[in-house]
Amino acid sequence: MDFYKRVALVCREIPSGKAATYGQIALLCGKPKHARQVGYALGHGRAGEDAPAYRVVNAKGILSGAAAFATPDLQKQMLEKEGVHAEWTEEGWRVDLKRDGWKNTLDDALRLRGEFEKENI
Repeated sequence: MDFYKRVALVCREIPSGKAATYGQIALLCGKPKHARQVGYALGHGRAGEDAPAYRVVNAKGILSGAAAFATPDLQKQMLEKEGVHAEWTEEGWRVDLKRDGWKNTLDDALRLRGEFEKENI
C-alpha cells in the first residue's frame, strides 16, 4: 500500500466548500490511527501538488497547517474563498465542522477502496 498516494486520492475527493479532518482522511485511507501521517504527507508535499491540503483541519476544526502555507492566513483565505467560514478562537482559526465538514458516506468509502484496488495502492 502506498499511503501517500491514498492520501492524495482521498484529499482530491473533498468537495469544494467543505473541510475534512486529518483523522477522517486517515480512516478513508484504511489507516484510522495515522492522522499525523496524513499531516506529514500534506505538509511535506508527499500527497502531490494537486491535493487541496487547505481543506484539511484538525479534529476540532482548527486550521493547524498554517506553517505549510506561504503565509499564515493563506489556508483561511482559501477556505473562505470557497464559502467555508473560519472564526477566531483562543486555539486559533476554527471552521464549524457540523456546517462545513465533509460528510462522506459509506458509498464514498467503498468507492475509494475500489480506486485503491484498481490503482494497486
